[in-house]
Amino acid sequence: MKQGLVAASIALASVVVTYSGTSSAEEPQKGGTLRILGNAEVDRFDTVPPATADVTNFHRATVRQLISFAASIDAAEQVKPAGDLAEAVPVPTDNGLTYTFKLRQGADWNAPGGARQITSEDLERGFKRMCNPAIASPHITYFEDLVVGLSEYCAGFAKVEPKVEAMKAYVEGNDISGIETPSPDTVVFKLKHAANDFLYMLSLPTAAPAPIEVLAYLPDSPEYRSNFIASGPYTVESYVPDSLLKLSRNPSWKPESDPLRKAYVDEIELVSGMQADAAMQQVEAGDADMLYDLLVPPATAQRLVAAGDEKTVAIATGRSRFVWMNTVSGNNGGALKNLKIRQALSYAMDKAAIVQQLGGPAFAKPLNGIFPLGVVGNHDFDLYPTTDAKGDPEKAKALLAEAGYPDGLKLKMPFRNSGSDPALAQTIQASLKKAGFDVELTPVPPADFYSRLITNFENAQNGVWDIVAAGWTPDWPGGAARSIFQPQYTYNGTHGTFNFSDFNSQRANAIADKASVTTDPDEAAKLWGEVDEAVMADAPTVPLVSVNTIVYHGEAVQNFLPYAAGGQGDWTNVWLSR
Repeated sequence: MKQGLVAASIALASVVVTYSGTSSAEEPQKGGTLRILGNAEVDRFDTVPPATADVTNFHRATVRQLISFAASIDAAEQVKPAGDLAEAVPVPTDNGLTYTFKLRQGADWNAPGGARQITSEDLERGFKRMCNPAIASPHITYFEDLVVGLSEYCAGFAKVEPKVEAMKAYVEGNDISGIETPSPDTVVFKLKHAANDFLYMLSLPTAAPAPIEVLAYLPDSPEYRSNFIASGPYTVESYVPDSLLKLSRNPSWKPESDPLRKAYVDEIELVSGMQADAAMQQVEAGDADMLYDLLVPPATAQRLVAAGDEKTVAIATGRSRFVWMNTVSGNNGGALKNLKIRQALSYAMDKAAIVQQLGGPAFAKPLNGIFPLGVVGNHDFDLYPTTDAKGDPEKAKALLAEAGYPDGLKLKMPFRNSGSDPALAQTIQASLKKAGFDVELTPVPPADFYSRLITNFENAQNGVWDIVAAGWTPDWPGGAARSIFQPQYTYNGTHGTFNFSDFNSQRANAIADKASVTTDPDEAAKLWGEVDEAVMADAPTVPLVSVNTIVYHGEAVQNFLPYAAGGQGDWTNVWLSR
């Protein structure tokens, strides 16, 4: 995440391979339909539960937030917090414990009764919905740790029956003491302790305001979707599940109230159910304009880059790939609880082969810590060095023998059976085999991999898997160290969804606490770097690579400006030349 006071010197390392924009002499064209192709549909309309970068692009078009980011080819500009609903980015007072926002007038809901100004009560209502007992926000812990009174409010909400009337009564009958609404155009946040990344947390869709009408529906239910209320430049025109989502202009949106979105196109169509190769063929042919959740296939990306295709852009969004180790099961006598075994896996991994499998150095770079390129805390260190990142099988075998496994170890590794993941799994399998690890691969449908297998803690406890290749994209761009460290590498006694083995390091936690409050950007980077080294000393995961997101757009798309939070070109700022 980025920090409020540290932001100026923390830049997302966006790498623009080539850029096709429009010169200042070209006049923007309004109108037309932006055609976008994806594999999955927009999985959440509601702002409370989203946790993927892809759906952030949908909310960019339909939802306003206090803080957001400009779409830009400038790396520093991409991650500089900007006022969206807020008239300006405030400077905290009370030693960093109080943030006061003035709301931009003319920013309206597309309410059933007509345009209605977004108010401070709507902002508080958005926070109240975060911990609803039906579908809570995956980001709620960030805010519970910070906002005064929110954890107590959520503790009470947890006791409420997850039904519409009960939840509505709780929201309307209880307040969050640390969110004050002294007037309709003013909202004040009181924090338990200073946090230099609080402003960037407010850029998450889950922190968006909520109109009072949504309390009549279960979060993200079919009823919620069919009564969707937009605040951005576009609203839902029609929706066919798993097939087509059509957005049209929001009649209540006023261009003068929105400094970040120009909304040149009239409509946006998102077609789902596409495969990457077929989608790319349509975009290259001009029959579609952009991709949604599909990455440009490595072979195609290599061809486009080699040909100098100006419509190919690589964005470093802080994405990474890594192998997680299951330290809670009793498999192999609990072998993975042994630090030497985990270190052996770290030495054994041929990261150079993984880089090549993903397309080469333009598309991925070896990673030795938990913080990838473009994230504060990333620095040059390697606790398990090997020549040219090709792995050291002999060192790994020696550690296995020291740990009492001279004949090697058999490990179970499920993998997502889609995209580049099967090839990645085979590369990992071949790499580890040289070091004495016999890896059994099991394909898993993409829809089941995270939701039913990996995030189900019972599967880890029961030894359904030993190691697993996973990926992570920070929840916000730039100074996003907390959004990598906290959900994956901290444990407070309650199992976290994405901390697959309840890993915890008291030393890393203590350093992270200091990193989160300092107002010195150099000190923040240094401290997060120490956090990284403290985690890697315990080797809970094997970092593999930092991954560039390769995006592509059709010939008709102009003003294709990367929106870092969504890892794509900004739907709300492109125009069409057809």
